[in-house]
Amino acid sequence: MDVLDAQFVAGATNLGQLPAPTFAEIAFAGRSNVGKSSLINSLVRRRKLVRTSSAPGCTRAINIFRVRLRTNGDEAHLDLVDLPGYGYAQRSKAERRSWGPLIEGFLSERPGLRGAVVILDIRRGPQEDDLQLLEFLRSVGVTPIIVATKIDKLPASKRKLALAALRQELSGAVIGYSSVTGDGREALWERLLSVSSIRRAENGAAS
Repeated sequence: MDVLDAQFVAGATNLGQLPAPTFAEIAFAGRSNVGKSSLINSLVRRRKLVRTSSAPGCTRAINIFRVRLRTNGDEAHLDLVDLPGYGYAQRSKAERRSWGPLIEGFLSERPGLRGAVVILDIRRGPQEDDLQLLEFLRSVGVTPIIVATKIDKLPASKRKLALAALRQELSGAVIGYSSVTGDGREALWERLLSVSSIRRAENGAAS
């Protein structure tokens, strides 16, 4: 699978400002300090597609990025949706309250949504709001894809143990990822293509 192009499509602070979905969409959600923007940039191999900042809570709107890719010889498009980070106390209370309905509205109402990547810091594990998000996704029928970032921050000897503990705690699959080394990129792409019904079937018919 090769990423041929990736570009910003639209940004909005309320759902009514977003264009209607054209292609399958995958949302990316996580606390404000888990490296969400870095993960998306790493995933599409673009250093500055998504704005990154040393100050957590940088993403304050829904931003859609369109990826053109080639898989098994065919071209396809997939929209990656960067949702506002949550759980950052230094934003105003009113602003934090506004993120809840914005995120929940997109996840429950967006017709093009095929799945949501929930990003955790492998060193900290799931926080209460992460667990609430996972429960919400399941309640509205959106497939969660759990990714544990910053695996490069752990010694190699501890990564498998940490991932195994997360999988047991969350009773499901967890993809380990490093935006620094690219570890986990292929595994995550495989999951995204599968959830989006982009991966070609074995008989050659595009799905």
